[in-house]
Amino acid sequence: MSLIVNRQLHEEETYISLLNNNHYYHHRPLLNEGPSTNSGYFGRHRANFQIPKSHFIPKYGSTPSTSSATHFGPYWASITTSFISIVGLYMVLTGTGEEFNVGRILQETSPYVWALTGMGLCIDLSVTGAAWGIFITGSALLGGAVKTPRIQSRNLISIIFCKAVAIYGVIMAIVYSAKLSDVPADQLYTTSNLFTGHAIFWGGLTVGVCNLLCGLSVGVTGSSAALADAQNPELFVEIFSSVLGLFGLIVGLLITGKAADFR
Repeated sequence: MSLIVNRQLHEEETYISLLNNNHYYHHRPLLNEGPSTNSGYFGRHRANFQIPKSHFIPKYGSTPSTSSATHFGPYWASITTSFISIVGLYMVLTGTGEEFNVGRILQETSPYVWALTGMGLCIDLSVTGAAWGIFITGSALLGGAVKTPRIQSRNLISIIFCKAVAIYGVIMAIVYSAKLSDVPADQLYTTSNLFTGHAIFWGGLTVGVCNLLCGLSVGVTGSSAALADAQNPELFVEIFSSVLGLFGLIVGLLITGKAADFR
């Protein structure tokens, strides 16, 4: 009889140690666990341990897993490094290393390419930030409004601010497009046109990245504010994170301030 009791206690202790080393979600009945608090090993030693998440077994498809980017990151880094090293050695050994010239790329690329790419990045990144922010705050707002419908009207201001981020990008793209004009091919690669093309590119990139981060900031803070307002009306705050997008807009104007029109 004592051998049977000792074996049962050993199985229960092993079961606890296995549970504590994993993440579980569904309820799993414990050995000798019943309505009586004094029966079995767990009844006699209930105060000596806690069974939070370890009392549950994993649900199908919800087992915690590491991020694919974290798992495959070192492999992609090694592949990229190997590729660059092989290409570099090939160019050095074949005497074609001079073809890899960053200054040559900057000078021989058409100013129209730089300008149009900057305008495209300005609009694309701004709209992406606005859409991402609306997705984050909108889903939280709708989820909280299920239980607390009163938060619908006041917290719509977060979505409005996200839309303003996209408007910043559109406005700057329109301002940049005013500097474009038809220039003959033999007069295109001048110092003034190259400066204008590069200024529009970097100005558009700056505005786009700022608006992308601004949209994410508005979305995250807006969703948190909506859920806080659902719990306590006194916690309602207006989100002014969209002001950060104005900083990018101002910097974009300063970059292209001295850039002349294409001529």
